[in-house]
Amino acid sequence: MVPHVRDKKCKFKTTLRSGTVMQSSKLPFQDWYIVMHLITSTKKSFSAKEIQRQLGRKRYQPVWEMLHKLRSVMGLRDGEYKIDGEVELDEGFFETVDVDLADKSGGKRGRGSEKQTKVMVMAESKKVDQVKKTKRPDKKVGFIKMKVVKNLKSETVNKVVEESINEQSIVTTDAYPSYNNVKKVVKAHFPQVVKPKNAGKILPWVHIAIANSKRLLLDIYHRINDDFLQNYLNEFCYKFNRRYMQDKLFDRLLVASVSYRWNQL
Repeated sequence: MVPHVRDKKCKFKTTLRSGTVMQSSKLPFQDWYIVMHLITSTKKSFSAKEIQRQLGRKRYQPVWEMLHKLRSVMGLRDGEYKIDGEVELDEGFFETVDVDLADKSGGKRGRGSEKQTKVMVMAESKKVDQVKKTKRPDKKVGFIKMKVVKNLKSETVNKVVEESINEQSIVTTDAYPSYNNVKKVVKAHFPQVVKPKNAGKILPWVHIAIANSKRLLLDIYHRINDDFLQNYLNEFCYKFNRRYMQDKLFDRLLVASVSYRWNQL
């Protein structure tokens, strides 16, 4: 049963869920707290099926919706800031499934409906003066962002850059033509011809982010609907950006969950 609160002045009756990500959900608070704890206590993630099993719930759909609401909240929270300084920018291609296409007459399911979804990846990457003798890059990574895009046209790229990167930043990319106009929306842009063997030196952290997120998704999910790829990337970036917070991560997610209305998602 959900507790109700009554405002003494306007005599309006509401619930503790109102105005939060939990609004309209019939799952108990305890389930929400357990799931927040589970997904913030590990670098990896959980499928909705596994969460359903952990909670002992009969219905799958409410659990799936809860997870995606929390992932949307993570994206909203990270969307409130822009990355800045020295920034790496590149694109990644993620294997997803277009469910609408698969359901159409003549469309194929499974492997036949797989496609590559385009994702722009950005990472704060500052040169380190003294590097330890390891295989790690000679750059220190800060925050990252990953944005699903419909295409890699110049106007699309610039829009994402304006929304995600501070205009005083210095951006490094490869020599892909769509990045030619990035210089119009940031302080400086350095395009470079990047050979595969040098990718780990020039754009190390965007490639690490792409590789790690792909490995994470493949380990947990059998197939991903392209409509929800952004939510999964939200979770990856949110936890990566707060990788040093450890046990405080649960509290941060709880605060974010009560800061956004469910209809903002």
